Amino acid sequence: MTDLTTDLGFLKLKNPVLAASGTFGYGLEFEPFLDLNKLGGFVVKGLYFDPRPGNPPPRLVETASGLINAIGLQGVGVKAFAENIFPRLQSLDTAVIVNVCGSDDEEFVAVVDFLNGQVGIAAYELNISCPNVKKHGFCPALSPKHTHDLVRKVKRASRRPVITKLSPNVTDIAEIALAAEEAGSDGLSLVNTFLALAVDVETRRPKLANIYGGLSGPAIKPLALRLVHQAASRVKIPVIGLGGIATGADALEFLIAGARAVQVGTANLVDPQAALRIIAELEDYGRRHQLARLTDICGTLKT
Repeated sequence: MTDLTTDLGFLKLKNPVLAASGTFGYGLEFEPFLDLNKLGGFVVKGLYFDPRPGNPPPRLVETASGLINAIGLQGVGVKAFAENIFPRLQSLDTAVIVNVCGSDDEEFVAVVDFLNGQVGIAAYELNISCPNVKKHGFCPALSPKHTHDLVRKVKRASRRPVITKLSPNVTDIAEIALAAEEAGSDGLSLVNTFLALAVDVETRRPKLANIYGGLSGPAIKPLALRLVHQAASRVKIPVIGLGGIATGADALEFLIAGARAVQVGTANLVDPQAALRIIAELEDYGRRHQLARLTDICGTLKT
């Protein structure tokens, strides 16, 4: 059997497959469908300090080979999470990563400061890249300076590893990745969704109330793969790849391109057991290629 364990340096995973934030709820919603303990880990829905209703509907649109969402990071807030949800996750034998959000830099720090008091969180994923919270997709990850300043503030406050989640909606992903690394980020996850638009031709109005939303799913995989390769080629910290992963072969592409682990997002909405199927497909690949460790293929793209 191929060893699927993955060491990110700051976190050891039993396998390199995590469920991504935004499509996996708080994890508990998927308990009827799969054993959460078999995952490498999962990232809970984004948390602001206070509860957040998200954007008004309509806020989901299916498109060719993908999904456009403008949910707007609806969530229960850190206090309700700590009181009602996280106690039910603490007994799990898998990495529970919390996706941290903020309407400004101070709120990001406040969320981390509060969560520092909770026992059992494996890491924070700093969500500075959601494109559907503010109109026109503005977010801190579009600016190297804002990325650097915000990551540095959060790292100073954090008692846990910080994974910075980057946006694909930039000219130079390596520049943003390096800014996060220089500010002290322990790892990177990329990419978040691509800013997108869908139009109702009968009404000639946007299909989303927010006008723009974030495109995810198989349609973005080649673009996400390119960005992961570009970032992983420039930074020394580990990269977690995501964007359209629906099969074991998809995951392998990201690992070969330089990712150390992957996250499965939109596929969870189509197949609640997608992550477990992908893990099984990675095991089969390792067996067929007689790999001692799956991590041996990471960053082996021949160019």
